Amino acid sequence: MKNIFSFILIFTFGFFFSQIKKPIFWDDIQNFKKIDQQTAPPENAILLLGSSSFTKWQDVSDYFPGKTIINRGFGGSRLKDLNDYADDLLKPYHPKQIIIYCGENDLADNVNLKPETVVARYKEFYAKIRERFPTVQVDYISIKFSPSREHLWQKIKEVNSKISKFMKKEKNADYIDITQVMNDSNGNIRKDLFLDDMLHITPEGYRLWSSVMNPYMK
Repeated sequence: MKNIFSFILIFTFGFFFSQIKKPIFWDDIQNFKKIDQQTAPPENAILLLGSSSFTKWQDVSDYFPGKTIINRGFGGSRLKDLNDYADDLLKPYHPKQIIIYCGENDLADNVNLKPETVVARYKEFYAKIRERFPTVQVDYISIKFSPSREHLWQKIKEVNSKISKFMKKEKNADYIDITQVMNDSNGNIRKDLFLDDMLHITPEGYRLWSSVMNPYMK
């Protein structure tokens, strides 16, 4: 009888815990930890943090020969998520530079979200970086004007402008504007630089990004 009771108790608790919903992006963060356990992350590398524009840039090292890069982008992430997982994203590493691409999904997930809120989220994450790495170079890549999110362009413009002004006042910090290089000669967004979803970019798009980023790379 005792064994049956124990079995029922174990089964009940096992079922209960299996039903607990994992936090969003939990698996992505655990995967990063697994990678770092298998191979110790290099020191003095360039750490990429942000959303799917980094996640999908799997061959990023090919665009920057001679640079040691750790890509920790996770698709769909928002600045809110970077703040939530700040310890997991920063503590394991000893980078010489951190480059961030994030904020686009904050706006896309909530059409009522104000640009000021996105900027505040970025400043919060920037402050967390500075707590751990007071003098490391930190760069923010401007939010691209994805054709599929044209309804957000005005807000994106405001976010970019405010973060640009903020970064220009900070030491060891830069704002990397990739928006101009993605325009044609008439100043229109080049849709050919985007995949069919009109959200993520092509290898040529990444090539243009790298041409702008390269002078900033340590």
